[in-house]
Amino acid sequence: MRIVVAADSFKGCLTSSEAGEVIARAFREQLPSGDIVVIPMADGGEGTTEAILAAAGGELRLVRVTGPLGEPVDASFGLLPGGRSAVMEMAAASGIELVSPGALDPMRATTYDTGKLIRAALEAGADEIVIGVGGSATVDGGIGMAQALGYRLLDADGGDCRRGGGALASLSRIESASVVPGLFACRFRVASDVTNPLLGNNGAARVFGPQKGATPKIVDDLENGLAHLAGIWRREGLLDSVDRPGDGAAGGLAAGLRAFCRAEVGSGAELVAALTGFDDEIRGADLLVTGEGRTDEQTAGGKLPAVLAARAKMTGVRTILISGTITGDTSALDGFFDAAYSTVDDDVSPNEAIGCGRENLARTAREVAATVVEASS
Repeated sequence: MRIVVAADSFKGCLTSSEAGEVIARAFREQLPSGDIVVIPMADGGEGTTEAILAAAGGELRLVRVTGPLGEPVDASFGLLPGGRSAVMEMAAASGIELVSPGALDPMRATTYDTGKLIRAALEAGADEIVIGVGGSATVDGGIGMAQALGYRLLDADGGDCRRGGGALASLSRIESASVVPGLFACRFRVASDVTNPLLGNNGAARVFGPQKGATPKIVDDLENGLAHLAGIWRREGLLDSVDRPGDGAAGGLAAGLRAFCRAEVGSGAELVAALTGFDDEIRGADLLVTGEGRTDEQTAGGKLPAVLAARAKMTGVRTILISGTITGDTSALDGFFDAAYSTVDDDVSPNEAIGCGRENLARTAREVAATVVEASS
């Protein structure tokens, strides 16, 4: 029996590689003669660089940056074999995990050091960059990134705008004469894990702003600031619309990458699946085992397990989901998974689930593996 294990990370507990190995170990115990393959996966958030490097090879490059609020941090990007393609996660330089919960401040948080990562990749010779945009601390529409790449963002007095979401309202015009060499010759591919537009009730400020420390008043200020930025993009011919799926990812960084870097924005799960060779591995398999830390109604809307399950189904391969927790109305998932299992009961707190995550996943995976072996015998 050939089994492909391709799980997302279990946030706060296990990386994609770690979760995959825990599941694979359980199946190897129950099925010693099985052909069991682990593929690290991601959907544009945590683990995107690791997953692509694991599949394609290459090297990790470190860049000293100052993070979303100015605290020094070592960020990294991957340079694939040949040195012409790079992969990175904006969260490595501008991520929410780099800020303590009490210090979150989207009016100050900036994507400037994501721009520094991009600049380092360009200087290393990359002419294609894949950038995952999950896990951000920012709602600045990518203006910080643009400043790091040599754009001048000017206020009404002709001075340089400050950084952070609070600076959006002061922007008057954009100058591109001094952008970093090679920027427009580089192909940018944005791996997004959400489909939200930039503006509106489903946009970057209103949906994600509160998660990043925004009060209702700040949410309104950020919404107005992003709308002001969108108007300038249109006026200066940088974008004609901010309604494309995914434009609101990373506090509007995805739209900013389109405007400032001429990027293509797409499903992170689809992109990572293609780059890791998932389709080749699943072809001829008997079973896909996937997983994630939390499964809810959003999973069917393009999250990694659903995307992989749909691709597996196209080749006639059954899929089992093992999730840290399954909550809410998940009826939309019925067409994706042949079976779904949760590692904890509904009454277990998130902290308890994370604290015992590895043990719970291992136990559940052993139970699932035993069920699969029994059904196949």
